[in-house]
Amino acid sequence: MPVTDVRHDLDELTLTITAEFAAPVERVWQIYADPRQLERIWGPPTYPATFVDHDLRPGGRCNYYMTSPEGEKFAGWWEVKTVDAPREFTFEDGFADEEFNPLPDMPVAQNVFTFTAIDGGTRATYVSTYASADALQKVLDMGVVEGASTAINQIDDLLAG
Repeated sequence: MPVTDVRHDLDELTLTITAEFAAPVERVWQIYADPRQLERIWGPPTYPATFVDHDLRPGGRCNYYMTSPEGEKFAGWWEVKTVDAPREFTFEDGFADEEFNPLPDMPVAQNVFTFTAIDGGTRATYVSTYASADALQKVLDMGVVEGASTAINQIDDLLAG
């Protein structure tokens, strides 16, 4: 399993997931840079993602939806802030309506995804920061730890394929 550590801190308003992969940083980066690969790992296995827009550059936007086993679609968006390929990118991530408009009553995460070379592989650190403890608690209650962990754990199969 790639996920090696999961921590949430209601005082710091953060959720941090650490994972390690037996592939070079450049290969792991490609997963996030290519929307067709990203679709295979962004949602949990039972909620596959479809990226409708994918513009991974500063100021770019990514729109996606995840489809439940019952066929329900849950939309989300990214506003890309910075990109330092293949080491790091930062973005806001939130929930959206069917036209990819942000849902104002749902939490928005400020994300920093970092990829570091270690022993011929990659350590990925995913840090999400929320505006309030209530916002963080809301996504925790929605199952973000389980969902994100199972999504990230799909990366090994993609790398092996």
